[in-house]
Amino acid sequence: MTTNSIATGNLFILAAPSGAGKSSLIRALLERHSHDSMQVSVSCTTRAPRPGEVDGEHYHFLSEAEFKEKIANDEFYEWAHVFGNYYGTSRVYIEQTLAEGIDVFLDIDWQGARQVREAHPHAQSIFIIPPSLEILEQRLRGRGQDSDEVIRGRMAKAQAELSHYHEFDYLLVNDKFAQTLAQLEHIVFAQRLKVGLQQVRHAAKLKDLLANGG
Repeated sequence: MTTNSIATGNLFILAAPSGAGKSSLIRALLERHSHDSMQVSVSCTTRAPRPGEVDGEHYHFLSEAEFKEKIANDEFYEWAHVFGNYYGTSRVYIEQTLAEGIDVFLDIDWQGARQVREAHPHAQSIFIIPPSLEILEQRLRGRGQDSDEVIRGRMAKAQAELSHYHEFDYLLVNDKFAQTLAQLEHIVFAQRLKVGLQQVRHAAKLKDLLANGG
């Protein structure tokens, strides 16, 4: 479903192989800026919470039956079945937040990115890659959360995911975290200053300036 309403918030899609650091980058960016100006979309999932994860903050944790009911009710912009679990992005949350002028970040995979772009063609998509597969594996093992079998599965999937980098608007190599964070911040603020959005935000000011000038 495509929305025709004018939204003053920007929608940013971030995708990457597991372990490339996209969630950490989003979290660091939000720590720098008010949540009244930007938010991360809290996805729904059927996987079990990891240590320290809070329902409604990191994910909305649902049973498989609850998730499938939302699919049937068309409540997701996108959803996928990954590593035995379901993940999805709430349609209502995104539309309401953008309409309030708040930027929204989606932490999803390349397949979900395709689905979201169908609904929001103007969404800005950013693909994040690790400096090497060796470093990616080190990061995954450093979490201490997954078995060797799961890590092997994630590494095999990573190369397939990396082949879709060209579908995105921006490509960031997450080698030095602070540098990559600065690059992401530049993308966000450059998008905010585009004429189409600025003329919506400052319609009254522009009308007054043009009237006085005429």
